[in-house]
Order: sequence, then structure tokens, then C-alpha cells
Amino acid sequence: MSQEKVDRYKAEKANRKQIMKKQKMMNMVRKAVLGVLALALVGWLGFSAYGTYQDGLPRDVVEINYDSITSYLDSL
Repeated sequence: MSQEKVDRYKAEKANRKQIMKKQKMMNMVRKAVLGVLALALVGWLGFSAYGTYQDGLPRDVVEINYDSITSYLDSL
């Protein structure tokens, strides 16, 4: 091994705990972000499915009698 490789190995070995700690933290952050994205996706799918279900239901029909308003406007 060249001296450069030996020096690089010693530096890596000296900082191994910090490197491992950083990798573990990045893995946790990655998992948290993926979890939030998965939760958002499931929520969006549920909301869309509920909207589709509501669109398929029959709507109530209401009849409004405008005779009194029409007669009032005619009298003006």
C-alpha cells in the first residue's frame, strides 16, 4: 500500500464513529421523508376515492317556486 492509501485509511478509521453516526441519521431522515410521502399518497388516494363515490350517488332534486318573486318584480 502506498503511503497515501495508508494515510487515507487512518483518517477514515479516526472518523469512523462520526461517519457511521451521519449515515444512520441520513437513513432515518430518508425513512421519515418516505413515510410522510407514503402517508400523503394514501390520504390523497382515499380522498379521491371518496370523491368518486360521492359523485356516483344520486342527487336530491329540489323545486323552487319563483311566482311570488316574479309578481313582485312585475309590480315594480
